Amino acid sequence: MARGEPIWVAGCMSGTSLDGVDVALVKTDGVDIFDFGESHFRAYAPEEQALLRAALGTWDAPSETVEFIETAHAEALSHLDELYDLIGFHGQTLNHDPDNGRTYQAGDGAVLAEVMGVPVVWDFRSADVEMGGQGAPLAPFYHHALARHIHATAPVAFLNMGGVGNLTWVDPRIDDPAESGALIAFDTGPANAPVNDLMQVRRDQSYDEGGALAAQGTPDMEIVAQGLEHGYFLKIPPKSLDRNDFHDVLTAVKDLSDADAAATLTAFAAACVARGMEHCPTPPTALYVTGGGRHNATLMAMLAAGVDCPVAPVEAVGLDGDMLEAQAFAYLAVRVKRGLPTSAPSTTGVGAAIGGGRVSNPLNV
Repeated sequence: MARGEPIWVAGCMSGTSLDGVDVALVKTDGVDIFDFGESHFRAYAPEEQALLRAALGTWDAPSETVEFIETAHAEALSHLDELYDLIGFHGQTLNHDPDNGRTYQAGDGAVLAEVMGVPVVWDFRSADVEMGGQGAPLAPFYHHALARHIHATAPVAFLNMGGVGNLTWVDPRIDDPAESGALIAFDTGPANAPVNDLMQVRRDQSYDEGGALAAQGTPDMEIVAQGLEHGYFLKIPPKSLDRNDFHDVLTAVKDLSDADAAATLTAFAAACVARGMEHCPTPPTALYVTGGGRHNATLMAMLAAGVDCPVAPVEAVGLDGDMLEAQAFAYLAVRVKRGLPTSAPSTTGVGAAIGGGRVSNPLNV
């Protein structure tokens, strides 16, 4: 595979919101984006979500959990009709403790390579963490490519609102994403995870669809202000979180009604983003929102009210916010395969630009 030759690659992503597996095809050479292909979402059933939820916080998931993760990704990939040459497999994050040099994404890429008959790039985060980086977020290099793909001519920001929120500030005028000044990226704080957990406990539902419950409530801004006193917000980016690092916010809203609790947790997620925007070197010309949170009208309204630039879902510039994370790991897989960096000091705090990931080939390749 000659350097610079674009290929079709499938990316797989199962995020901390535990809603399911996204798979998406991208045609790329690991630098530029040439085309987007088909995609598929394989939803998790309630009992499957419970299986994954039970493994959160562990460093050695039960074999049945790992096998389920691998099987679910293979099932999702089997729905793609177009041919592809490579797979980027993120796995399921079950624990993340970069300050102690540990991160755990369950799922074996070698198993997936054998099942699918295609080389698989996986274990994207470990090398970064081993070199002192946060191991997250990893999508920023793809965000840089996207900013150039949409022909942005001034700094823009991408905000992923999944289980955890993460923000990428991009200067598309700088060609190399690893170059100083091209990117700043970090986790903003909790996003959908606390609301999802609240809905699961109180209403036996996976999430607050459209932000409908939060819209009926009144946020307790004192609880929001108390949440912003967490030591995480004193840290200078790059920085990252585990899904459960702010689990105590659920305790803070325990005496509130369902609607007020949902409104408070949603307001907290938006406030975390507003606080994070203060770290941008210059104000972005737009904030493009991806991930499940962009479907939450209440959250989007709170974001728009809290930041000083236009806020819009990534669909406003022709991108697919449901599949952007899966596309990112497709893009990163090509970079790993070609020896290009996937993270840098400005994105994860790693000491030098590094390309993470392992490559597993099917036995017959």
